[in-house]
Amino acid sequence: MKPSVLFACVHNAGRSQMAAGFMRVLSDGAVDVFSGGSEPGDAVNPSAVAAMDEIGIDISDAVPRPWTDDIVKQADVVVTMGCGDACPYFPGTRYEDWVIEDPHGQGVESVRPIRDEIKGRVEGLLAELVSA
Repeated sequence: MKPSVLFACVHNAGRSQMAAGFMRVLSDGAVDVFSGGSEPGDAVNPSAVAAMDEIGIDISDAVPRPWTDDIVKQADVVVTMGCGDACPYFPGTRYEDWVIEDPHGQGVESVRPIRDEIKGRVEGLLAELVSA
């Protein structure tokens, strides 16, 4: 059975969308990927879209959405990024809290290092998931 990951943040417009984009591309379908927010925004952060596009990953069609209890329960790993007490929690699910700067309101120059940090963390998580 293929592992699944939920990337969760507040607006589901920046960090979680970039992380989901990386996991989809880097896993090449080996991982089911979900993302969601506690208070989904209206659109994905244009600077996040531009920063990902620079490295050949298109997240321009992504849409911020809330997570559902069903998705949280089926995820093998839930990665939270800044949603605090609003983050979903179910006993028996593996959680990782990634403390990563919020790209909201920042230009592409400031989003690049955030993108690169997310990429490194996704690569580490992917290595764990596919070796398990």
